[in-house]
Amino acid sequence: MEIRQLVAEEFEVSADLGEYAFQYKLSPVERAERRTHFRPEQAWGAFEDGQLQARLLLLPLQIYIQGKPFDMGGIAGVASWPEKRRSGLVRHLFNQVLSVMKEQGQTISCLNPFSFAYYRKFGWEQMTELRKYTIPVNQFPARKSFKGRVSRDTKDIALLDEIYRPYAQRYNGMLLRDHEWWERRVLDADSHDVVYYSEEGTPQGYAIYKVANRELTIEEFIYHNEVAREALWTYYANHDSMVEQAVVECIPLDDFFPFMLDNPRFKQEINPYFMARIVDAAAFISEYTFQAFEAETKLMLRIEDTSAAWNDGVWELSISPDGSGRLDKLAGSLAEAELDLAFDIRTLTTMLMGYRRPLEMYRCGRLVGQEAVVNTLERLIPVGTVYLTDSF
Repeated sequence: MEIRQLVAEEFEVSADLGEYAFQYKLSPVERAERRTHFRPEQAWGAFEDGQLQARLLLLPLQIYIQGKPFDMGGIAGVASWPEKRRSGLVRHLFNQVLSVMKEQGQTISCLNPFSFAYYRKFGWEQMTELRKYTIPVNQFPARKSFKGRVSRDTKDIALLDEIYRPYAQRYNGMLLRDHEWWERRVLDADSHDVVYYSEEGTPQGYAIYKVANRELTIEEFIYHNEVAREALWTYYANHDSMVEQAVVECIPLDDFFPFMLDNPRFKQEINPYFMARIVDAAAFISEYTFQAFEAETKLMLRIEDTSAAWNDGVWELSISPDGSGRLDKLAGSLAEAELDLAFDIRTLTTMLMGYRRPLEMYRCGRLVGQEAVVNTLERLIPVGTVYLTDSF
Protein backbone atom coordinates (compact mmCIF):
# COMPACT_ATOMS: atom_id res chain seq x y z
CA MET A 1 0.00 0.00 0.00
CA GLU A 2 1.16 3.53 -0.81
CA ILE A 3 -0.15 6.72 0.82
CA ARG A 4 0.56 9.87 -1.17
CA GLN A 5 -0.86 13.04 -2.65
CA LEU A 6 -2.63 12.73 -5.98
CA VAL A 7 -1.33 14.20 -9.20
CA ALA A 8 -3.35 16.25 -11.70
CA GLU A 9 -3.79 13.26 -14.05
CA GLU A 10 -5.62 11.35 -11.31
CA PHE A 11 -8.57 13.74 -11.19
CA GLU A 12 -10.84 11.40 -13.19
CA VAL A 13 -10.39 8.35 -10.98
CA SER A 14 -10.81 10.52 -7.87
CA ALA A 15 -14.01 12.00 -9.30
CA ASP A 16 -15.29 8.50 -10.18
CA LEU A 17 -14.71 7.37 -6.59
CA GLY A 18 -16.47 10.44 -5.23
CA GLU A 19 -19.51 9.91 -7.46
CA TYR A 20 -19.80 6.27 -6.44
CA ALA A 21 -19.29 6.80 -2.70
CA PHE A 22 -21.58 9.82 -2.35
CA GLN A 23 -24.15 8.67 -4.92
CA TYR A 24 -24.28 11.62 -7.28
CA LYS A 25 -23.55 12.10 -10.97
CA LEU A 26 -21.74 15.10 -12.39
CA SER A 27 -22.77 16.44 -15.76
CA PRO A 28 -19.95 16.94 -18.29
CA VAL A 29 -20.07 20.68 -17.58
CA GLU A 30 -19.92 20.13 -13.80
CA ARG A 31 -17.04 17.67 -14.12
CA ALA A 32 -15.10 20.10 -16.31
CA GLU A 33 -15.67 22.85 -13.76
CA ARG A 34 -14.43 20.64 -10.93
CA ARG A 35 -11.39 19.66 -12.97
CA THR A 36 -10.53 23.34 -13.27
CA HIS A 37 -10.57 23.73 -9.49
CA PHE A 38 -8.92 20.39 -8.66
CA ARG A 39 -5.90 20.86 -6.41
CA PRO A 40 -4.04 17.56 -6.30
CA GLU A 41 -1.84 18.70 -3.41
CA GLN A 42 -4.97 18.75 -1.23
CA ALA A 43 -6.01 15.20 -2.20
CA TRP A 44 -4.47 12.21 -0.40
CA GLY A 45 -4.96 8.67 -1.64
CA ALA A 46 -4.31 5.11 -0.57
CA PHE A 47 -3.06 3.08 -3.53
CA GLU A 48 -2.69 -0.67 -4.02
CA ASP A 49 -0.89 -1.92 -7.13
CA GLY A 50 -1.01 1.61 -8.47
CA GLN A 51 -4.81 1.83 -8.18
CA LEU A 52 -6.59 4.44 -6.07
CA GLN A 53 -8.60 2.60 -3.39
CA ALA A 54 -9.43 5.38 -0.90
CA ARG A 55 -8.99 9.13 -0.71
CA LEU A 56 -9.69 12.25 1.28
CA LEU A 57 -9.20 15.99 0.90
CA LEU A 58 -7.14 18.06 3.35
CA LEU A 59 -8.19 21.71 3.03
CA PRO A 60 -5.91 24.44 4.44
CA LEU A 61 -8.39 26.64 6.32
CA GLN A 62 -8.61 28.87 9.36
CA ILE A 63 -11.27 29.17 12.04
CA TYR A 64 -11.85 31.73 14.76
CA ILE A 65 -11.36 30.57 18.35
CA GLN A 66 -11.64 33.25 21.04
CA GLY A 67 -11.74 35.86 18.30
CA LYS A 68 -8.40 34.98 16.69
CA PRO A 69 -7.50 32.75 13.72
CA PHE A 70 -6.28 29.19 14.25
CA ASP A 71 -4.88 27.20 11.33
CA MET A 72 -7.25 24.29 10.70
CA GLY A 73 -7.10 21.21 8.52
CA GLY A 74 -10.50 20.64 6.96
CA ILE A 75 -11.22 17.00 6.16
CA ALA A 76 -13.64 16.36 3.28
CA GLY A 77 -14.49 13.81 0.61
CA VAL A 78 -13.46 10.72 2.60
CA ALA A 79 -14.27 7.78 0.32
CA SER A 80 -13.23 4.23 -0.50
CA TRP A 81 -14.46 1.56 -2.89
CA PRO A 82 -16.88 -0.86 -1.15
CA GLU A 83 -14.63 -3.89 -1.60
CA LYS A 84 -11.87 -2.03 0.28
CA ARG A 85 -13.93 -0.75 3.20
CA ARG A 86 -13.08 -1.97 6.71
CA SER A 87 -9.60 -2.90 5.54
CA GLY A 88 -7.79 -0.10 7.37
CA LEU A 89 -7.12 2.13 4.37
CA VAL A 90 -8.90 5.16 5.82
CA ARG A 91 -7.08 4.73 9.14
CA HIS A 92 -3.77 4.83 7.27
CA LEU A 93 -4.92 7.98 5.48
CA PHE A 94 -5.86 9.64 8.76
CA ASN A 95 -2.53 8.68 10.33
CA GLN A 96 -0.77 10.33 7.40
CA VAL A 97 -2.78 13.54 7.28
CA LEU A 98 -2.61 14.00 11.07
CA SER A 99 1.18 14.04 10.75
CA VAL A 100 0.93 16.41 7.78
CA MET A 101 -1.35 18.78 9.69
CA LYS A 102 1.05 18.79 12.64
CA GLU A 103 3.97 19.62 10.35
CA GLN A 104 1.95 22.42 8.70
CA GLY A 105 1.00 23.99 12.02
CA GLN A 106 -2.69 23.14 11.71
CA THR A 107 -3.36 22.61 15.40
CA ILE A 108 -7.02 21.65 14.96
CA SER A 109 -9.06 19.79 12.35
CA CYS A 110 -12.78 19.83 11.49
CA LEU A 111 -15.06 17.62 9.40
CA ASN A 112 -18.72 17.07 8.62
CA PRO A 113 -19.36 13.41 9.53
CA PHE A 114 -21.55 10.85 7.86
CA SER A 115 -21.28 8.95 11.17
CA PHE A 116 -20.24 10.42 14.50
CA ALA A 117 -19.30 6.99 15.86
CA TYR A 118 -16.98 6.32 12.93
CA TYR A 119 -14.90 9.48 13.29
CA ARG A 120 -14.79 9.25 17.07
CA LYS A 121 -12.57 6.19 16.56
CA PHE A 122 -9.94 8.54 15.11
CA GLY A 123 -10.20 11.24 17.79
CA TRP A 124 -12.76 13.65 16.33
CA GLU A 125 -15.62 14.77 18.57
CA GLN A 126 -18.84 16.70 18.07
CA MET A 127 -18.18 20.43 18.30
CA THR A 128 -21.50 22.06 17.46
CA GLU A 129 -25.17 21.83 16.64
CA LEU A 130 -27.35 23.97 14.41
CA ARG A 131 -30.84 25.28 14.92
CA LYS A 132 -33.31 25.55 12.07
CA TYR A 133 -36.59 27.48 12.10
CA THR A 134 -39.65 27.01 9.90
CA ILE A 135 -41.86 30.07 10.44
CA PRO A 136 -45.30 30.61 8.85
CA VAL A 137 -45.59 34.02 7.23
CA ASN A 138 -48.29 35.09 9.70
CA GLN A 139 -45.78 34.63 12.53
CA PHE A 140 -43.03 36.77 11.03
CA PRO A 141 -41.87 39.58 13.31
CA ALA A 142 -44.00 42.71 12.95
CA ARG A 143 -42.71 45.26 10.48
CA LYS A 144 -40.89 48.13 12.13
CA SER A 145 -39.87 51.51 10.86
CA PHE A 146 -36.11 51.98 10.97
CA LYS A 147 -33.53 54.54 10.10
CA GLY A 148 -31.09 53.58 7.42
CA ARG A 149 -31.76 51.50 4.34
CA VAL A 150 -31.53 48.03 2.82
CA SER A 151 -29.94 47.20 -0.52
CA ARG A 152 -30.77 44.02 -2.47
CA ASP A 153 -28.45 41.91 -4.65
CA THR A 154 -25.22 43.77 -4.02
CA LYS A 155 -23.14 40.70 -4.98
CA ASP A 156 -20.30 42.57 -3.30
CA ILE A 157 -18.07 39.97 -1.65
CA ALA A 158 -15.77 42.55 -0.03
CA LEU A 159 -18.80 44.26 1.53
CA LEU A 160 -20.34 41.02 2.80
CA ASP A 161 -17.03 39.88 4.25
CA GLU A 162 -16.62 43.23 6.03
CA ILE A 163 -19.90 42.52 7.85
CA TYR A 164 -19.20 38.81 8.33
CA ARG A 165 -15.79 38.99 10.03
CA PRO A 166 -16.69 40.89 13.24
CA TYR A 167 -19.73 38.66 13.68
CA ALA A 168 -17.71 35.47 13.07
CA GLN A 169 -15.16 36.48 15.69
CA ARG A 170 -17.87 36.24 18.37
CA TYR A 171 -17.97 32.46 17.97
CA ASN A 172 -15.58 29.53 18.16
CA GLY A 173 -15.48 27.60 14.90
CA MET A 174 -16.43 30.15 12.24
CA LEU A 175 -14.34 30.10 9.07
CA LEU A 176 -12.18 32.88 7.77
CA ARG A 177 -13.34 33.17 4.16
CA ASP A 178 -11.28 34.26 1.19
CA HIS A 179 -12.75 35.59 -2.07
CA GLU A 180 -12.79 32.17 -3.74
CA TRP A 181 -14.63 30.61 -0.79
CA TRP A 182 -17.32 33.28 -0.95
CA GLU A 183 -17.62 32.90 -4.70
CA ARG A 184 -17.74 29.10 -4.86
CA ARG A 185 -19.09 28.02 -1.48
CA VAL A 186 -21.37 30.79 -0.20
CA LEU A 187 -22.93 32.66 -3.11
CA ASP A 188 -24.48 31.04 -6.17
CA ALA A 189 -26.52 32.08 -9.17
CA ASP A 190 -29.85 31.33 -7.45
CA SER A 191 -29.18 33.22 -4.23
CA HIS A 192 -29.96 36.81 -3.33
CA ASP A 193 -28.34 39.00 -0.74
CA VAL A 194 -29.69 41.96 1.19
CA VAL A 195 -27.55 44.39 3.18
CA TYR A 196 -28.68 46.77 5.93
CA TYR A 197 -26.94 50.16 6.21
CA SER A 198 -27.31 52.35 9.29
CA GLU A 199 -28.48 55.95 9.04
CA GLU A 200 -24.80 56.92 8.84
CA GLY A 201 -24.30 54.57 5.90
CA THR A 202 -22.40 51.87 7.82
CA PRO A 203 -23.15 48.27 6.73
CA GLN A 204 -24.36 46.43 9.84
CA GLY A 205 -26.05 43.26 8.64
CA TYR A 206 -26.81 41.03 5.69
CA ALA A 207 -28.73 37.93 4.75
CA ILE A 208 -28.36 35.44 1.90
CA TYR A 209 -31.57 33.82 0.77
CA LYS A 210 -33.58 32.17 -1.98
CA VAL A 211 -37.25 32.40 -2.95
CA ALA A 212 -38.90 29.45 -4.69
CA ASN A 213 -42.15 27.49 -4.50
CA ARG A 214 -43.67 30.04 -2.11
CA GLU A 215 -40.91 29.46 0.42
CA LEU A 216 -38.26 31.86 1.62
CA THR A 217 -35.04 30.01 2.50
CA ILE A 218 -32.64 32.13 4.54
CA GLU A 219 -29.23 30.49 4.25
CA GLU A 220 -27.22 33.01 6.26
CA PHE A 221 -28.37 35.78 8.59
CA ILE A 222 -25.60 38.00 9.99
CA TYR A 223 -26.20 41.15 12.00
CA HIS A 224 -24.27 43.35 14.40
CA ASN A 225 -27.17 44.75 16.43
CA GLU A 226 -30.90 44.54 17.01
CA VAL A 227 -31.71 47.37 14.61
CA ALA A 228 -30.05 45.46 11.76
CA ARG A 229 -31.96 42.30 12.67
CA GLU A 230 -35.29 44.14 12.75
CA ALA A 231 -34.59 45.92 9.46
CA LEU A 232 -33.78 42.65 7.69
CA TRP A 233 -36.90 40.95 9.08
CA THR A 234 -39.00 43.92 7.95
CA TYR A 235 -37.55 43.40 4.48
CA TYR A 236 -38.57 39.72 4.65
CA ALA A 237 -42.06 40.61 5.89
CA ASN A 238 -42.57 42.48 2.63
CA HIS A 239 -42.49 39.11 0.86
CA ASP A 240 -45.81 38.15 2.48
CA SER A 241 -47.69 38.04 -0.82
CA MET A 242 -45.01 35.76 -2.33
CA VAL A 243 -44.34 33.14 0.34
CA GLU A 244 -46.15 30.98 2.86
CA GLN A 245 -43.25 30.38 5.20
CA ALA A 246 -39.59 31.05 5.85
CA VAL A 247 -37.00 28.37 6.55
CA VAL A 248 -34.09 29.88 8.46
CA GLU A 249 -31.05 27.63 8.28
CA CYS A 250 -27.81 27.60 10.28
CA ILE A 251 -28.92 29.40 13.45
CA PRO A 252 -26.43 29.53 16.36
CA LEU A 253 -27.35 27.89 19.65
CA ASP A 254 -27.25 31.19 21.55
CA ASP A 255 -29.97 32.69 19.34
CA PHE A 256 -33.04 33.92 21.23
CA PHE A 257 -35.17 34.98 18.25
CA PRO A 258 -38.23 32.88 19.29
CA PHE A 259 -38.33 34.72 22.62
CA MET A 260 -38.77 37.99 20.74
CA LEU A 261 -41.91 36.84 18.91
CA ASP A 262 -45.52 37.22 20.01
CA ASN A 263 -46.02 33.55 19.20
CA PRO A 264 -42.84 31.45 19.50
CA ARG A 265 -44.66 28.19 18.76
CA PHE A 266 -43.29 27.27 15.37
CA LYS A 267 -41.14 24.37 14.19
CA GLN A 268 -37.66 24.52 15.70
CA GLU A 269 -35.06 21.84 15.04
CA ILE A 270 -31.65 21.17 16.57
CA ASN A 271 -29.32 18.97 14.57
CA PRO A 272 -25.82 17.67 15.38
CA TYR A 273 -23.35 19.20 12.95
CA PHE A 274 -19.55 19.36 12.67
CA MET A 275 -16.83 17.51 14.55
CA ALA A 276 -13.36 18.71 15.56
CA ARG A 277 -10.16 17.25 16.96
CA ILE A 278 -7.07 18.89 18.37
CA VAL A 279 -4.17 17.79 16.17
CA ASP A 280 -1.27 19.01 18.30
CA ALA A 281 -2.23 19.51 21.94
CA ALA A 282 0.92 21.36 23.01
CA ALA A 283 0.84 23.77 20.06
CA PHE A 284 -2.90 24.36 20.45
CA ILE A 285 -2.54 25.19 24.15
CA SER A 286 0.24 27.66 23.34
CA GLU A 287 -2.20 29.59 21.11
CA TYR A 288 -5.18 29.28 23.45
CA THR A 289 -6.08 31.88 26.11
CA PHE A 290 -7.44 30.71 29.45
CA GLN A 291 -9.27 32.88 31.95
CA ALA A 292 -6.92 35.19 33.81
CA PHE A 293 -6.39 34.37 37.49
CA GLU A 294 -4.35 35.89 40.28
CA ALA A 295 -1.88 33.02 40.52
CA GLU A 296 -0.20 30.49 38.24
CA THR A 297 -2.02 27.16 38.02
CA LYS A 298 -0.37 23.82 37.36
CA LEU A 299 -2.22 20.58 36.62
CA MET A 300 -0.89 17.09 35.96
CA LEU A 301 -2.84 15.56 33.07
CA ARG A 302 -3.08 12.16 31.42
CA ILE A 303 -4.17 12.61 27.80
CA GLU A 304 -5.09 9.58 25.71
CA ASP A 305 -4.81 9.76 21.93
CA THR A 306 -4.63 6.47 20.01
CA SER A 307 -4.22 8.11 16.58
CA ALA A 308 -1.64 10.84 17.30
CA ALA A 309 1.12 9.45 19.50
CA TRP A 310 2.64 12.89 20.11
CA ASN A 311 -0.46 13.85 22.16
CA ASP A 312 -0.60 10.62 24.16
CA GLY A 313 1.02 10.66 27.59
CA VAL A 314 1.39 12.56 30.85
CA TRP A 315 1.60 16.34 30.71
CA GLU A 316 2.02 19.33 32.98
CA LEU A 317 -0.38 22.12 32.11
CA SER A 318 0.85 25.51 33.32
CA ILE A 319 -1.47 28.52 33.12
CA SER A 320 -0.04 31.95 33.86
CA PRO A 321 -2.01 34.68 35.65
CA ASP A 322 -2.53 36.40 32.27
CA GLY A 323 -4.23 33.29 30.85
CA SER A 324 -1.41 32.04 28.62
CA GLY A 325 -0.89 28.27 28.76
CA ARG A 326 1.92 25.80 28.25
CA LEU A 327 1.77 22.02 27.97
CA ASP A 328 4.98 20.15 28.81
CA LYS A 329 5.28 16.41 28.27
CA LEU A 330 6.74 14.48 31.19
CA ALA A 331 9.09 11.57 30.76
CA GLY A 332 7.86 8.23 32.06
CA SER A 333 4.56 7.96 33.88
CA LEU A 334 3.01 9.12 37.12
CA ALA A 335 1.17 7.14 39.73
CA GLU A 336 -2.59 7.59 39.54
CA ALA A 337 -2.51 9.48 42.83
CA GLU A 338 -0.15 12.09 41.32
CA LEU A 339 -2.47 12.86 38.39
CA ASP A 340 -4.96 15.69 38.67
CA LEU A 341 -7.10 14.81 35.63
CA ALA A 342 -7.33 12.12 32.95
CA PHE A 343 -9.23 12.32 29.67
CA ASP A 344 -8.93 11.60 25.96
CA ILE A 345 -8.23 13.98 23.08
CA ARG A 346 -11.93 14.10 22.18
CA THR A 347 -12.83 15.39 25.63
CA LEU A 348 -10.07 17.98 25.54
CA THR A 349 -11.25 19.19 22.14
CA THR A 350 -14.90 19.61 23.02
CA MET A 351 -14.03 21.44 26.25
CA LEU A 352 -11.57 23.90 24.71
CA MET A 353 -13.83 24.57 21.74
CA GLY A 354 -16.55 25.52 24.21
CA TYR A 355 -19.14 22.95 23.15
CA ARG A 356 -19.08 21.06 26.46
CA ARG A 357 -17.99 22.23 29.90
CA PRO A 358 -15.56 20.35 32.21
CA LEU A 359 -18.26 19.69 34.81
CA GLU A 360 -20.47 18.16 32.13
CA MET A 361 -17.63 15.88 31.04
CA TYR A 362 -16.93 14.96 34.67
CA ARG A 363 -20.55 14.05 35.37
CA CYS A 364 -20.76 11.75 32.34
CA GLY A 365 -17.47 10.01 33.16
CA ARG A 366 -15.39 11.47 30.34
CA LEU A 367 -13.20 13.52 32.68
CA VAL A 368 -11.63 11.65 35.61
CA GLY A 369 -10.27 13.38 38.70
CA GLN A 370 -11.23 15.11 41.90
CA GLU A 371 -14.26 17.38 41.58
CA ALA A 372 -12.34 20.28 43.14
CA VAL A 373 -9.75 20.07 40.34
CA VAL A 374 -12.53 19.84 37.75
CA ASN A 375 -13.98 23.03 39.23
CA THR A 376 -10.59 24.68 38.75
CA LEU A 377 -10.60 23.70 35.08
CA GLU A 378 -14.20 24.91 34.81
CA ARG A 379 -13.06 28.33 35.98
CA LEU A 380 -10.02 28.43 33.70
CA ILE A 381 -11.75 27.56 30.38
CA PRO A 382 -13.64 30.56 28.99
CA VAL A 383 -17.33 30.21 28.24
CA GLY A 384 -18.00 30.44 24.50
CA THR A 385 -20.49 29.40 21.84
CA VAL A 386 -19.46 27.18 18.96
CA TYR A 387 -20.99 28.02 15.59
CA LEU A 388 -20.21 27.22 11.97
CA THR A 389 -22.33 28.34 9.04
CA ASP A 390 -20.20 26.70 6.34
CA SER A 391 -19.87 23.13 5.16
CA PHE A 392 -17.14 21.26 3.31
